[in-house]
Amino acid sequence: MDTYSAPKIITLQDKKLVGQSVEMSLLENKTFELFSSFMPNRRQIPNTVDTAIYEVLVYDSINYFSQFNPNTTFEKWATVEVSDYESIPETMTSYNLRGGLYAVFMHKGLAEAFPKLMQFIFGEWFPKSEYVLDDRAHFHVLGDNYKKDSPDSEETVYIPIRIKE
Repeated sequence: MDTYSAPKIITLQDKKLVGQSVEMSLLENKTFELFSSFMPNRRQIPNTVDTAIYEVLVYDSINYFSQFNPNTTFEKWATVEVSDYESIPETMTSYNLRGGLYAVFMHKGLAEAFPKLMQFIFGEWFPKSEYVLDDRAHFHVLGDNYKKDSPDSEETVYIPIRIKE
């Protein structure tokens, strides 16, 4: 059985990101196509801050999770952080990630296990916490410990939050 620990609560500053995006749903998952296009070209992006990949999820409404439907579309980005937007490759776009309060969870394991983490966050952690979901982008950082298709893979999951009123 998977066990998850309480998240770190952090305040994040805005981040400048550059990459590519696609409109998709969970039933029409285009993650493979997005990353297949982005990864070979990411080295063309100047002024990168580090080697981490930011997978950003932008939902049209904060109700995406409370009115969950696997057909509902959202925007998914594959990006890297940059120090400035001076020179963006033609096939890429800038994205300003709004900072704020985030709950930070660690996902270890295969991608297939990721829904279990989401069930923990929305089904167990949120109801017991002093926080509610905020209407900002969610994102995952695929850093040095991310290994595609490996049970030892790790990614950091950032969920935007605010204190309950």
